[in-house]
Amino acid sequence: MSSLTQDFVIDVTGVTKRFGSKTVVDQVALQVRRGEIYGFLGPNGSGKTTFIRMLCGLLTPDAGSGTCLGYDVRTQQAEIKRHVGYMTQKFSYYEDLTIRENLDFIARVYAVPDRVPAVQHSLERLGLANRSHQLAGQLSGGWKQRLALAACLIHSPQLLLLDEPTAGVDPKARREFWDEIHRLAAEGLTVLITTHYMDEAERCHRLAYLAYGKLLARGTLAEVLRATPLTTWTVSGPGLRALAETLRGRPGVEQVVAFGNTLHISGRDAVTLEATLAAVRVPGHEWVRITAGLEDVFISLMDTAKDNFA
Repeated sequence: MSSLTQDFVIDVTGVTKRFGSKTVVDQVALQVRRGEIYGFLGPNGSGKTTFIRMLCGLLTPDAGSGTCLGYDVRTQQAEIKRHVGYMTQKFSYYEDLTIRENLDFIARVYAVPDRVPAVQHSLERLGLANRSHQLAGQLSGGWKQRLALAACLIHSPQLLLLDEPTAGVDPKARREFWDEIHRLAAEGLTVLITTHYMDEAERCHRLAYLAYGKLLARGTLAEVLRATPLTTWTVSGPGLRALAETLRGRPGVEQVVAFGNTLHISGRDAVTLEATLAAVRVPGHEWVRITAGLEDVFISLMDTAKDNFA
């Protein structure tokens, strides 16, 4: 295997993919270091899954260049596939086979040495040993997720590509899943994960935001928040529903969102926003300026991006 440049597991630039007349991934550059958990965010249809499929060798870019695990993403796709674990959005294992049978089948596909002990180790590692004879089709969402992760790891990959892996699972299963991902990263495994959950994004080491094929922001959580000049105020008190309707569409107001017993009001033009808020302030309301959260930034980036299918 070739050496990794500057320890980058993923190092690509200008990656582009078109389907007919539509460009669904447009000149994307990304670098991911060994042992990082890299969160990939963006609205539905933003090109996240297409980009991941190009990284793991399932699609060939129409333009751009770079490497994944030291292998060329355009000419060495077969080598990339051998060293990557890819967990798709949809559960893709045999529901009429048991957990053990599914893992044994995947181990055969990858020609895993010492297959029987490798399967047993995988069962124990993900807490599946006591359920090993249960049919995959009988599993809940959280247990199907564990099986899918165990299958991704059976051939000891160096990179995990996880496409919205926690969709449809309960909070406890999500937390256990993320604990496992952080443990794997601490052992040196690199993880690229797409998610719509803001709390999950905040658990990543670094983030990239893709909207309609274009990469709009990247960096640590703090860097992404600083890069989007968003001002946010909270207000509490009576009559918030009427206040929200009054504020929507006013100068400087981009977002008005209810959070429990408060409203969050955000905009990129701080001066105009504050002038608008000053005009609606009345006794009985408490106003506090706060740091914009990741969800506020996420929505702002989405609202300002151009829909490539519009």
